[in-house]
Amino acid sequence: MIDSYNYAFLDEGSKREIRRSILKAVAIPGYQVPFASRELPIGRGWGTGGIQLTLSLIGPDDTLKVIDQGSDESVNAVNIKKFVKMCTNVLCTTRTQDATIVQTRHRVPEVPMRNDQILVLQVPIPEPLRIVEPKEEVTKRMHAELDYAPIWLQLYESLVKYGKVTISTEYPCMVEDRYIMNPSPIPKFDNPKLHEAECLYLFGAGREKKIYAIPPHTKVVSLAFDDVPFEKENFKGKKCRLCGSTDTYLDEIYDAVTGERYYQCSDTSYCKEVRG
Repeated sequence: MIDSYNYAFLDEGSKREIRRSILKAVAIPGYQVPFASRELPIGRGWGTGGIQLTLSLIGPDDTLKVIDQGSDESVNAVNIKKFVKMCTNVLCTTRTQDATIVQTRHRVPEVPMRNDQILVLQVPIPEPLRIVEPKEEVTKRMHAELDYAPIWLQLYESLVKYGKVTISTEYPCMVEDRYIMNPSPIPKFDNPKLHEAECLYLFGAGREKKIYAIPPHTKVVSLAFDDVPFEKENFKGKKCRLCGSTDTYLDEIYDAVTGERYYQCSDTSYCKEVRG
């Protein structure tokens, strides 16, 4: 099947255009760079932004890992992996350490990534101000003027109403003291992994036609008030039923037959490695 397509499916002109957008995104951390999102044999909103980034960057010597909600075996992850492999014939792996490119949806791997690795995140809504301002032209001006009062107000209202900030995913963060950025629908448990990381983070939104990036060793701070510090999910007293881990992001699973609730590592590859 590889002979039926251009290498990595996209034409070379499209890949060059996406790589130029990536370079601009790396040069201006947190800034949303518009790009001409191409058509793919998958519906927009199903990871086309991340797929286009991966297809534009991947080469014959790369090794690919694809995860969805931390799992290598989900339908989304398996089909994206099959598609990329069909068009490139690259090696695929489930071990984070062995991959040069990791494409993910909703999670950052538990294993810290190295400087020679790239993490590509699929993003549905890249604009962090969309929840407070629906107009694109207005949000662009707000970013340009550093007018982030509405999003601070949103955090404050949540704090007043519930006694804590209730945002659990897509928790906004400030990049290099300049741009507020949406870290994609990762849980806020993963937000601290973005700060001063070794690897390059790339975010692709195919439906919204935006690319943004966090280069290695970039300052990324989750928004919080001075007297109410940022708090990630707390799994105190809980552990993975399979590997016993207490310091990873855990999924709560409910057994409808027995009524039992138990916890399991979201990162299935990490869980398997811990078990040996």
